[in-house]
Amino acid sequence: MTTARLSLLTAAPDLYAPMLALTKAAKKNLDPALVELLQIRTSQLNHCAFCLDMHTRDARAAGETEERIRLLDAWEEATGYYTEQERAALALTEAVTVLTDGFVPDAVYDRAAAHFDDTALAHLIAVITMMNSWNRLNVAARTPIGGLLPGTAAPSADAAS
Repeated sequence: MTTARLSLLTAAPDLYAPMLALTKAAKKNLDPALVELLQIRTSQLNHCAFCLDMHTRDARAAGETEERIRLLDAWEEATGYYTEQERAALALTEAVTVLTDGFVPDAVYDRAAAHFDDTALAHLIAVITMMNSWNRLNVAARTPIGGLLPGTAAPSADAAS
């Protein structure tokens, strides 16, 4: 078990609240189950156990199936489990999260743009970007699993003590 370095909520509430507000705004008008899939995939890529735990629970609460959650790490090979729209959003998630070439390839962007209008696409990019920010903060702080209640900014009983 990893020992926490610091509590983000306690140490920087002035930073925490605006990030929560931006995250909420990013999710606006997007399918909650899709948002959770993208947040899980981002967290898998960034190795953020805290966020994986939280968003796996949130995905279940949004109606996501165990099978699709389990297969998410291999979504490209799991044909028939994700819609073309979800697959385009997952490809965009990977391109934005892992900037191996220093940019998001046109083909990946165009694939997502074929499934989402400009407003939805902007929100998708914002969700992915905010999740990357949360991952980096939580990995750096070593936020313990279970530190917040799923779907909220409220500390769990374990984290509050």
